[in-house]
Order: sequence, then C-alpha cells, then structure tokens
Amino acid sequence: MNGSLSLPSAFRITDVREENYRTRTFVLDRKLDASPGQFVMAWLPRFDEKPFSLVSADPVSFMVTAVGPFSRLMHERRPGDRVWLRGPFGRGFVVDELQQHIVLVGGGYGVAPLYWLARSQGGVTPRIDCIVGARSADDLLFARSFNALHAASTDYSLTLTTEDGSVGLPGRVTDALAPMLASGDVDGVYACGPHAMLAALDELCHHHGVPSQLSWEAYMRCGIGICGACEQDGKVLCLDGPVLQGRR
Repeated sequence: MNGSLSLPSAFRITDVREENYRTRTFVLDRKLDASPGQFVMAWLPRFDEKPFSLVSADPVSFMVTAVGPFSRLMHERRPGDRVWLRGPFGRGFVVDELQQHIVLVGGGYGVAPLYWLARSQGGVTPRIDCIVGARSADDLLFARSFNALHAASTDYSLTLTTEDGSVGLPGRVTDALAPMLASGDVDGVYACGPHAMLAALDELCHHHGVPSQLSWEAYMRCGIGICGACEQDGKVLCLDGPVLQGRR
C-alpha cells in the first residue's frame, strides 16, 4: 500500500530486530509513501496510540524503546502479530541537491530517521559524515548499521561519541561536530535527538553560518495539528515539523 492513511490500518509484523538492551525495530509487511523524518501513529486496540519516527517506508519499519506501558507492550509483539498505523505525518528532511558535504547527527533515539536519511543520500551527496552519540556503549543505537554504510562506501564516515567515554570519542555529539564546522567545508547539518542536544546544535550551526534541519521530538496525540499537544515556539510539530529549519 502507498499513500497516507487517515484511519488506523492493520499491518502485520514480519521481523523484530534487537538494537540494544531495551530497543527493538519492528519490520512490517507493507509500505508507505514517506520520506526520512516523517512519523506514524501506532495503535494497539483497547490500549493506546503513540508516535514513532520511521526507519524505513519500504517495508515500513520503526524503532521502539521500552520506556513506558505502550512501548513495553509493543516489545511483547512477535512476527505474525498485528499493529495498526496511520500516517505518515509531518515534514521530513529535504537535502539541497547542491550540497556536497553534509553531516548527519543522531543522539539517543534520534538515530532512526538519520539512518534512513543516510541511506537515501548514498550516491547522491558526495560526502556524508555521520555522528552517532549516546550516554554509553550499551545505549548506542544503529552503530553497526551506520558502520556498514561506512564500510561499503567512501561516501560515508562515522564518528561515535559516548558521554562516559566507553566507546568512540568521549563527550557529546557537539564535541565531534564543532571541528567539522570550523573547517569551513560543511554545507548542511541534519539532526535528530533530545531537545537540549538540538538547541546546542542550533547554536553551533548558527555560530558557524551553516544551515541546519533539526527534527524535534515531542509527544504527539492527534498527528494532524488539532490538539496542540506538540506546540513549540508557535509551531505545531506534528504539522509544521517535526523537522524545522535551524536559525541559519
């Protein structure tokens, strides 16, 4: 199936992939017409509905970290079980075709749409630097997937950061990004992660005069701009975002 679903539609789970000790990616049996950065609303009947960024649209895949009742119930789903989706919703990333060197920055759960964006830009953007950050080695997500892109093509480079220094560069993603921006040859930054991380990236990109697109995480209830639960600075993220232009 292509197109957008305004009402929940049943999808069947075909695969469940372990990403780390509390995160799984669910692969479904259908496809959607979507782009990196967009999200879907996943519904479990008689329980609840929650938003999830897409990892892929063909087949539909999304990542779930067990942090609450809905996500823990999702983790009980197995191949063959069903989940209901509506969407996709929101505005995704749009990479300027003239950009020759871009940096993709994913922190925590924010790596999901960035991995899809990285795959979609392979062979399109000549140089793609990927920065993946987490609190510790155990919390890193999609590191092996990004590393596979790096190993398969010279278009990609990969930098891992951990706040406790357990793997990669010690510190935060901004510590890895700052010298790249200072070099003066980065054309654009695309990022997704916690609000504090995105605010710091926005400031850093603004300082160096580099355009950025930032995907802001928020609690989204309706997905279509009605309820206002995801309002941020006068914008409704489920409709105007979740990807917004940085200050530059």
